[in-house]
Amino acid sequence: MASDPEFQNTSTRLKAFGQKALTREEAKKRRRALENVGVNESFASYIETNKGSALERQLPPSILQVNIGIYCNQACSHCHVESSPLRVEETMSRETRERVEFILEKSEGVTTLDVTGGAPELAPEFRNLVRNARKMKGDALKIIDRCNLTVFYEPGQEDLGAFLKEHDVTVVASLPCYSEANTDKQRGRGVFERSIDALKELNALGYGIEGTGRTLDLMYNPGGAFLPPEQSKLEVAYKSELKEAYGIEFSNLFTLTNMPIKRFADFLHREKKTEEYMKLLVDNFNVSAAENVMCRDVVSIKWDGSLYDCDFNQQLDIGLLGAKAPKTVFDVESVEDIVGLKIASDNHCFGCTAGSGSSCGGAIA
Repeated sequence: MASDPEFQNTSTRLKAFGQKALTREEAKKRRRALENVGVNESFASYIETNKGSALERQLPPSILQVNIGIYCNQACSHCHVESSPLRVEETMSRETRERVEFILEKSEGVTTLDVTGGAPELAPEFRNLVRNARKMKGDALKIIDRCNLTVFYEPGQEDLGAFLKEHDVTVVASLPCYSEANTDKQRGRGVFERSIDALKELNALGYGIEGTGRTLDLMYNPGGAFLPPEQSKLEVAYKSELKEAYGIEFSNLFTLTNMPIKRFADFLHREKKTEEYMKLLVDNFNVSAAENVMCRDVVSIKWDGSLYDCDFNQQLDIGLLGAKAPKTVFDVESVEDIVGLKIASDNHCFGCTAGSGSSCGGAIA
């Protein structure tokens, strides 16, 4: 029965229905937590109440962010995408990849292609997208690979470093701590050791070495229900520790606030910390960070071609606003087609405006 197409389609629909129900329940818990700390207005209204600019697209986005597939060789406890080795079927098709390339070609203002996942390198269309994008746009396009580092040691990825170097891809690599114990606690046993080996391999290729022009950025996210430290000070500590202990160099460190969604939302609920964490985000609301949230300059594309304002909205299935808003890549010719739309938001968005804001790893200054 499991091989019957009708059975599989029904199973997929039931799974999707279950995910939507869980997502709605998540939002309710966040809303109740916010009401308990005195926040009764929407996130969009909260920004304007605090003298921030309205969430709307006044200019075409310069960043095309593509979640090329959910499959990952890891299953991290904080993952807002809920990636894992089990999600093998959720990956971009050739037809969708070609349409993304069409939009990229027609969108003259796009200067960054940000490829994420899952482990994006394990998606069948990853190398085709990178190769074709570089050929199409040349040096005018910055291509980012969101890398978990351990992917270097997956079968078939032995030449990954050489491929990234050949196509001048910027590597934004996840390393939640320079401590082995803290990294492995969040990402799994042995992840830190393999990550260090991958960073050494990237350094050997010139990545992260001053003067080579090959950028290797690291991403930090907290290991619990707290905000990241000040980015500049943490970068100094990372560079000192990694250089002294392992001889590793890198370009920049970016910090990412844990978003109160998906697996991290489950953690908050289990620990009975949802209200505490939402209060932390609200108490540290920064109107300057709100002016620079990634959704103001990004359009996010799901592996199936659906369009979103950001990667977080994508995971919550909050599409572009407006009855006539395009739904998928097949509804637009270029990113100019979404100018004038309001940006969709919800209560999880407080995560991007707390403290110094949630950096998206070099895509936005």
